[in-house]
Amino acid sequence: MTALSAPLRSIPAWAVLQRRLFDQVEQARRVFRDRYTTPDGRLRGVAEFEDRDGVDDLYEPFFNWPAFYLLGGPDEALADSKRVWEGVTAQLTEAGMLTDEYDNGYDWFHQGESLLFFAGICAADPADARYATRARRFASLFIDPAHGNYDAEHNILRAPHNGALGARPGLDDTVVPYSADRAEMRPYGLPIHGLDGIRTWDDLADPGKALRMSEEMHRRAQGDIAVNLAATSLAANAWLYDGDDTAAAWIRRYVDGWRERAGDGIMPDSIGPDGVAGSMQDGRWWGGHYGWTWPHGFHSVGMSALIGALNHALITRDDAALDLVRTMLDALLAQARPGSVAESSYSLRGGWAARFGAAAQEPGMLVPYRHGADGWFDFGPLQLDVPMWLWWWSRSDADRERLERAIAGIPASADRIAPFRDKTEAGHEAGWFDFLSGRRPDYPERALEMALGQIARRTAMMLGDALDPDATHLHFWQRVNPVVTEVLTQLVGGAPQVLYNGGLGHTALRYEDVDRARPGLPDDVAALVHRLDADGAGVRLVNTSIVHTRTVRLRGGRFGLDRIVRATAAVEDSSGHPGASGTYASPIGAVTLATVDCDDDLVVVLPPAHGTDLDLTIARATGSPRHLTPEGQP
Repeated sequence: MTALSAPLRSIPAWAVLQRRLFDQVEQARRVFRDRYTTPDGRLRGVAEFEDRDGVDDLYEPFFNWPAFYLLGGPDEALADSKRVWEGVTAQLTEAGMLTDEYDNGYDWFHQGESLLFFAGICAADPADARYATRARRFASLFIDPAHGNYDAEHNILRAPHNGALGARPGLDDTVVPYSADRAEMRPYGLPIHGLDGIRTWDDLADPGKALRMSEEMHRRAQGDIAVNLAATSLAANAWLYDGDDTAAAWIRRYVDGWRERAGDGIMPDSIGPDGVAGSMQDGRWWGGHYGWTWPHGFHSVGMSALIGALNHALITRDDAALDLVRTMLDALLAQARPGSVAESSYSLRGGWAARFGAAAQEPGMLVPYRHGADGWFDFGPLQLDVPMWLWWWSRSDADRERLERAIAGIPASADRIAPFRDKTEAGHEAGWFDFLSGRRPDYPERALEMALGQIARRTAMMLGDALDPDATHLHFWQRVNPVVTEVLTQLVGGAPQVLYNGGLGHTALRYEDVDRARPGLPDDVAALVHRLDADGAGVRLVNTSIVHTRTVRLRGGRFGLDRIVRATAAVEDSSGHPGASGTYASPIGAVTLATVDCDDDLVVVLPPAHGTDLDLTIARATGSPRHLTPEGQP
């Protein structure tokens, strides 16, 4: 075996901070576990459910626990993930919200949020037959028309609400007037545009008009909608176990159906039960449930379309489906205008105001998120997750230009490493991209410091929950989840944070602790991906232990779609290290470049206080993606 490491004269600060972050996440995670879950994995203090909503809220507080394990978190993180998934699933089943362990039926904006936790467990331990069986059973709900969700003749999902009970009628079991007194929904405006006599939100103060709005919302809840594209992640997750042709064929056909209906234009947001785009919306390309008009527009449509396109690209090795999202982005950017968050009427401006702080008062670029009867509206800052994932996946110059334009629209004084955090645990894409581009070399240290601060705040909120008026809110657990993975995913995995409404947990590199035959970095080892391009990646590995040798295996990312084929590193002749006891500085041996050819199986031995900076040549889209069982496991 060719040696690829060299002795360290100093332990880099980023490596120490990263290992500290792993330790602190685990300590805080155990506080959350002991405080808010029962021994059998249920969440404490869950109220009764009154409608179809709420399943996602019980899974979301744990969405990134399996990802933490996969990056190198301790075995207990995976064991607790499984225990909690089982407990919450039993809890929801008893509440009548699940059938055969799956959501009875709700929209995929929310189902996608629930899926993250389950799919993360599948990726973390594909050898667990229980989860493999569930993955196939859940996917079959949408692949097999016999379950009532998929209409094979028209190539659509039959309803906005779908799941274990098949296509569910309407938006709830009863029709309740959609009245103007729903203050929390006022920022999103009218759910349906163009109804006679209902032009403004205040028109819904009329009981008759409020009832008519609700009845029309329920009537139009037929056929397919854009956010259903996230259901392809169930099929892709099942396919990653064994390459099942049925799952792959369904993903191809279903996503291709949306591509055909979009043509060269913007993807419509609904397909009627007759298979015709917009047939439930008077022929318009906008107006569907969770579509371009209501409630979030591009925030939900763009993410779901991207999730579907990425799953299509994963199983076909062809990135052409990404044009679904490029067309959307280009349309929004063409309508961009200057403006500040504070002065905008953007429906989600509260989160951006918290993220930007004082910079929310400064001008930046605003794009329209929604389209309705009067054209484009609801202008706000362009969320970076979509353009970031586009570039990360394709590494194309054109997608890089889209991303750079989006980043250039951030207010000039905005701190790109601000201690902002919401339930998606994302939002620092700009600072990370600056680092990868060589413009922000201090990002690793500052981001890790920020992440440690996030944990400290979340833990303080947990310990002070007796005085917190929000502690009884269903979303409280999401708000205080102390597991921080965004920065670890960036620096260790070389990837953006997972797409929150149903994306799969792709990374640029995958690691294995060879001695323990489990995924993730070994104890004491820190990793820093500092270069990503069309040819490969650069990653620095550091063993922070001064007594233990650690051995790490590296493989290509995107679940093995990419393959590491060559590694080059500067290697020092360390025969004279550390030198005589009376010398202050150890001698530096001759440095040479060592190159190792491999077939996606690179093993690096790191003696105590050793490191390496690997230049990896990666053959992109040449592998066979699968959930990976570490060497040595059955």
